[in-house]
Amino acid sequence: MAARIAKELEEARLWGGARELRPLDGNVLRWGGLLLPNNPPYNAGAFRFELTFSPHHPLSPPRARLCTSIYHPGVDAEGNVCQPLTSTQHWAPSTRATQVLQDLLLLLDSLDPERVLRQDLAWELRERPELFHRRAEEHTRQHSEPRPEP
Repeated sequence: MAARIAKELEEARLWGGARELRPLDGNVLRWGGLLLPNNPPYNAGAFRFELTFSPHHPLSPPRARLCTSIYHPGVDAEGNVCQPLTSTQHWAPSTRATQVLQDLLLLLDSLDPERVLRQDLAWELRERPELFHRRAEEHTRQHSEPRPEP
């Protein structure tokens, strides 16, 4: 299992959507890095994340969490994300860590009304999209990390 996760870490480092991807505290079961969204309102910043693997990986899904505060209907105040790909009913052991990270980036790049953890922000996005985008851009300016150079 540790060998597979180490191999997946190397694969994920080749993908361009995340930077500074590394094991946290030397633990290959906990990764950290920066996600680099491509689209407004989040593309002005970078968002630190953690990906934690179960000791039973790949039979059990990993858990993704954003460590950087974000104004997003699919991310709760603790950084938990609405990610059906890693739910027990949708998880497939053949799923690679890079796919989990790509799905996490997709959550930030395309606001999906079906992937909701914060109903208040989902309502605002649906009913007052200009206000939502303005607040999300301001929150990104205040809380996200600077984007690393390419």
